[in-house]
Amino acid sequence: MSTLRLTHTSQQLAGTCTVTGSKSESNRLLILQALFSELELQNLSNSDDTQAMIRGLSSLEETIDIGHAGTTMRFLTSYFATTPSANKVLTGSKRMQERPIKILVDALRAIGADIEYVKNEGYPPLRISGKEITTDSVELAANVSSQYITSLMLIAPKLPKGLTIHLVGEVTSIPYINMTCSLLQKVGVQATFEGQTIQVFPQQKITPKTVEVESDWSSASYHFSMVALAKNAQVSIKNYVSDSLQGDSVLVDIYKQMGVSSSFDGNTLHLIKGGNVQSHIILNLVKAPDIAQTIAVTCFGLGISCDLTGLHTLKIKETDRLVALDIELSKLGADIRVTNDSLHLAARQNLILEDVAIDTYHDHRMAMAFAPLGIRVPMRVNDADVVSKSYPTFWDDLRSLGFSIN
Repeated sequence: MSTLRLTHTSQQLAGTCTVTGSKSESNRLLILQALFSELELQNLSNSDDTQAMIRGLSSLEETIDIGHAGTTMRFLTSYFATTPSANKVLTGSKRMQERPIKILVDALRAIGADIEYVKNEGYPPLRISGKEITTDSVELAANVSSQYITSLMLIAPKLPKGLTIHLVGEVTSIPYINMTCSLLQKVGVQATFEGQTIQVFPQQKITPKTVEVESDWSSASYHFSMVALAKNAQVSIKNYVSDSLQGDSVLVDIYKQMGVSSSFDGNTLHLIKGGNVQSHIILNLVKAPDIAQTIAVTCFGLGISCDLTGLHTLKIKETDRLVALDIELSKLGADIRVTNDSLHLAARQNLILEDVAIDTYHDHRMAMAFAPLGIRVPMRVNDADVVSKSYPTFWDDLRSLGFSIN
């Protein structure tokens, strides 16, 4: 695993980058393509997670190892459980075997699925014996992970009666549920999401069509951060739309508060350094938790304070991201406090410490969230290869924007 040292002598950015297709959209659409062969896909993500999904769907082996790919684990669990004659063992990395899946397994069992835990109750690996499911209604806790909900929504069209999902508790990451609903509708499946109820109607075939995956807004966050931290910047990133399905598109409004102006020219998003920087940022990120790390690091780099809430899902990601942010930002000199669902950063009083080595905890977003600080000070990123999980060309794109990386 490589350690990279980042510097940027001019602190000025100019260039154009093409970001890979959204991992979230790609993995949803791949499940739908497995259900509906009439569907063709363009601009799929080249991320490790999407490659894991492609391998998992095509594998003839009984045991499928999906590595660190959380969405793949959750989506394939429902897919194989509702595929008659599928007999699979789904496993993954050590961290994947520590990430809970009980809520999803309980919901699938409630509608008749045959799933067993191979090792520890509530966690992968899973032994799945696929069967036809005829139950058409299920309850699901909605305050833990929207991926459990999406997993059930995606397989619902092929159930004989479709599926009605009754959500219990406060619904987390609503934009991701809306994305799933919109993608179902886009391919020709009738689906609704109103209040605490999701209804997906049965659909045996669809009209042949091609769907192009939009580029990934979570990956765009690192470009927003670089522009915010630069002295001067004009950066363009391709394959984005102003009416995106992705919840992380709130970046446009959030980064206005940090001096980044955004505009669209067709499918190209232009980012320019300019405008006032607020001295204190207050955000509830319950609908867009994946950009919390980037925002916290940007605020630290700018020297401003922030209070970020709605972050409870960060504790069950590739690592406990709140603990990781606390440790790594403290190394750089931050005055930071985290709770189980929030992060509080004081305005920086001192210079950022130089040549600090950032540990990434096998988490792609830790590596990419901290990298923009290389504009301000020399720094190092350990286990830098981890970015391939969602953005394989990340370091190449930074080099194209003037970073020295070695």
